[in-house]
Amino acid sequence: MFKEMNIETLISQAAGEAVKALYGVEASEKMLQLQKTRSEFEGNLTLVVFPFVKMARKSPEQTAQEIGQYLVEHCSAVEKYNVVKGFLNLSVGQGAWLQLLQAIDQDDHFGTKSANEDAPLVMIEYSSPNTNKPLHLGHVRNNLLGWSLAKIMEANGNKVVKTNIVNDRGIHICKSMLAWLKYGNGETPESSGKKGDHLIGDYYVLFDKHYREEIKELVAQGMDEEKAKQEAPLIKEAHEMLVKWEQNDPEVRALWEKMNSWVYAGFDETYKKMGVSFDKIYYESQTYLRGKAKVEEGLQKGLFFRKDDGSVWADLTDAGLDQKLLLRSDGTSVYMTQDIGTAEMRFQDYPIDKMIYVVGNEQNYHFQVLSLLLDRLGFKWGKDLVHFSYGMVELPNGKMKSREGTVVDADDLMALMVDDAYKTSMELGKFDDMTEEERRDIARIVGMGALKYFILKVDARKNMLFNPEESIDFNGNTGPFIQYTHARIRSILRKSEEMKVKELATAVTEGDGMAAANSLLSTLHSPLNPKEIELIQKMNEFGAAVEQAGKDYSPSGIANYCYELTKLFNQFYHDYSILNESDEQKRNVRLVLARNVAKIIKSGMGLLGIEVPERM
Repeated sequence: MFKEMNIETLISQAAGEAVKALYGVEASEKMLQLQKTRSEFEGNLTLVVFPFVKMARKSPEQTAQEIGQYLVEHCSAVEKYNVVKGFLNLSVGQGAWLQLLQAIDQDDHFGTKSANEDAPLVMIEYSSPNTNKPLHLGHVRNNLLGWSLAKIMEANGNKVVKTNIVNDRGIHICKSMLAWLKYGNGETPESSGKKGDHLIGDYYVLFDKHYREEIKELVAQGMDEEKAKQEAPLIKEAHEMLVKWEQNDPEVRALWEKMNSWVYAGFDETYKKMGVSFDKIYYESQTYLRGKAKVEEGLQKGLFFRKDDGSVWADLTDAGLDQKLLLRSDGTSVYMTQDIGTAEMRFQDYPIDKMIYVVGNEQNYHFQVLSLLLDRLGFKWGKDLVHFSYGMVELPNGKMKSREGTVVDADDLMALMVDDAYKTSMELGKFDDMTEEERRDIARIVGMGALKYFILKVDARKNMLFNPEESIDFNGNTGPFIQYTHARIRSILRKSEEMKVKELATAVTEGDGMAAANSLLSTLHSPLNPKEIELIQKMNEFGAAVEQAGKDYSPSGIANYCYELTKLFNQFYHDYSILNESDEQKRNVRLVLARNVAKIIKSGMGLLGIEVPERM
């Protein structure tokens, strides 16, 4: 039955049996790959027979004819065939399509796999914020990619641990702390009415403003600009604060903990709105010393070397890279050292089989080096770590700069999207029969869906331009278009319940698979139409789309599949009535088709972290 084996697999195996029976040769799985038949030819699936011509010692056309005839006689799914040169186009029988529809309908988790006890453990790191500013548009892309990737890896039968590394120490943190001490007058999130991360971000911008003024003044006095950047009083004070932090100065540490706690509360609120979370959060302040110790251990084992100034380096020239600094001459750590320390902590916490870092493409070289270093230090997954490298996201009016306060704040962006969704839905009359509470909830679902889909549909490796206005469109390749189609189908199904329409499922659950399906088929006054078959075939591709997205680490593959399925359903719905179809058997088939399209849309969009409403 197709519940255990889909049509492609069934025909592919039968084709292998045909080659063995006809030519006495075992064909490899790669040689038996089927593809969707091109629209200008008759058929549903095509087998390329050129790989078998040498085995058959016959022309491509004759080889295709022989294999086609064998499949018609021995494979219940194949009804007829035609040959175009070396291409064998196969038409799948109506009963097979109905049985496949039955299998899809009976599987609540169609297209996805569950992890068993022996499933590999995949750890995914994403977000990685700094505690000196709120999350911005770049973080939005990072978080959405990380969350979706985690869902996709789970859907492929992996155990997944979602982690975050918070950059909570360093000179940039001290800049915000110093600015608050100098200009804050004891301001708190409560007294200001601001989220904690926004408040601290304001002081980071304020530091830069005063710092620039000091540089300008020193330059006016005749100092070289580069020297002025080092000699400005503010930057010197910030460095002094960092030294005190490193020395565990109680006052500096207390201030650091207080201001970070404000930021964490703000981050939590943003993550909740975004719909992402983590199984484990690591903090740079807890990992950098572990990294230093690991580097010292590597130094003793001869994996690294120390220069005359006391700095510690790794020589990677034998791998085609350069020498990499691991500890400065004063003994302080660099980002690479901290990543090594974090890796050690994670490896102790979890039996990791694969580690995926979701980090922008400006860090490509960093992760090349990290992979080599972790492998040399003995981490079993080090050599095969995955850097999920993604491009930058920009706005129509240009790039973002944190220090100058010109970033697109994540909270502001999400609020804008929800507000735009509310206004657009009101203008289109989609909220006419809803309570205000329902309107607000659907506006949230649609606004966030528009944001997430617009970002995730783009190949992650590419830079992208985010245009909020284009994302909230109820037509075209957008989240709202897919969400609206789901809501429309759910509305059709509710109306069908009201009409007490008998569903196809009850008609095909009795009997033995193909016989039951053929029995149902015999009661139809006309066969399935091409668009119904196309929908079943497209739904059947969901599992392959999920599997490929897992192999490619590609949320965009799922987004594109959801759009293609949605577009196909809308074309079908435009051409054929469902509830107004007078033929009860046809109506029932179409209801089950619609129900399963909605199920797969919900499942696919769920892998992108996108909700789909029951009504719009």
